[in-house]
Amino acid sequence: MSSKDRKTTNSRRGFLKKSSAAVAGLYLSTLGTRRAAGAKLEALALNGGPKSVTIRPDTRWPRFSEEAAADAAKLILRPSYKPNDQFEAMWKARFNCPFARAHCNGTSALGSALFALELPRGSEILVPSYSTWFPLSPARLLGLVPRFVDSDPKTFNIDVNDCKRHLTSKTRAIMPVHMWGLPSEMDHVCEFAREHGLDVIEDASHAHATKLKDTYIGNWGRLAGFSLQGSKPLPSIEGGIGVYKNRGDYERATAFGEYLAPGTFPEDSPYRKYDKTAFGWKLRMHPVSAVLVMHQLKRLDEQNAITAKQVRGVNDRITQLPGLSEPTCRPDMKRTYYWCNALFVDEKKSGMSRDTVVKALAAEGVKATAFEWTLLHTYPYFQEAKWWAHQPADPGELPGANLANATAISIPLWFADQPELVEQTAKAFEKVWAHRDKLGKV
Repeated sequence: MSSKDRKTTNSRRGFLKKSSAAVAGLYLSTLGTRRAAGAKLEALALNGGPKSVTIRPDTRWPRFSEEAAADAAKLILRPSYKPNDQFEAMWKARFNCPFARAHCNGTSALGSALFALELPRGSEILVPSYSTWFPLSPARLLGLVPRFVDSDPKTFNIDVNDCKRHLTSKTRAIMPVHMWGLPSEMDHVCEFAREHGLDVIEDASHAHATKLKDTYIGNWGRLAGFSLQGSKPLPSIEGGIGVYKNRGDYERATAFGEYLAPGTFPEDSPYRKYDKTAFGWKLRMHPVSAVLVMHQLKRLDEQNAITAKQVRGVNDRITQLPGLSEPTCRPDMKRTYYWCNALFVDEKKSGMSRDTVVKALAAEGVKATAFEWTLLHTYPYFQEAKWWAHQPADPGELPGANLANATAISIPLWFADQPELVEQTAKAFEKVWAHRDKLGKV
């Protein structure tokens, strides 16, 4: 994109956001006028009024084309593993990375990445407790130890400042997770890692085609793993892919889970001798998954844009309401959206409790929920010593993650253009906020 195009795009975004703010501001300003004039507000659905949202949202995902289904059927009739190679080549070209390996899922991609690092047993990996268990179960099998840290309550992502508190003589790596498609601040993560001699592994399971400073997420760390499971922005029903910057990491990670791969390595590879046995696992992607995900990859940018359009249509308007905000995204970030549209309710500024907001929105027809994530360190699996040669330490208080859990709400993502639903959802929030003085006293 040229600088001229970028300026045009940024100007348009700014205009749209200002327009949305104006709409919300006009609504709230006219509210005072109507009250002064004795006009009645439209009754909340909670109190017998009409629902704001009357359209049933289209949340179907994944969406595979007839062409993708036809190609998958052709493969079933003439089985081959060639689609795996084709997908890896397609990924490397699309995201400008030197090495990639398709896996049966994101867990195996991240587990193989941990194996590739060749860390001594007992080594600790800094990882947010506000995260998923998928990359950490393999860590146990390799004798590695998650060291749980806090998250930024405004982004859900790893809090680099808190990482300093958890550094020990055994810390060898850091694993940021780009939660819900919002990039972690990888410039700060990588600076911290360089300062303390740590390897960086990106859990990019939610963040397909996202960027920070024009660099794709997955290309910041030493290596990275992506999930391609059916709920992800890039779905293959089940699958994953690992990406690597250097040949040694690629060969070790590949040999960990593909017994035929070492025979394809160059003659000078120290891992070529492990052909036929590799290192004990079989983790390659199913070729039907490769066929499906290649079709999805061709339209990834288009689909991400459609999803983002729906989110922005709602959020640019409702985040003008007092005490309602969304996760902070830096101007130099390009994010996508995964799992939900997450928002934050400041109970003091909004004048309502989070539970009241959720209850009122649900009555209006918005599928809103209080969004609370179980922190990893609280699971029995990480607390019981019998599963671990080196048991994870209790991280103590994690105020950022706890604050995120106390303030977040979620509404669904929509994967098709639904302008009427966008309008009705925004009006539902504005209607609830118009009654916030009374709701706050309930």
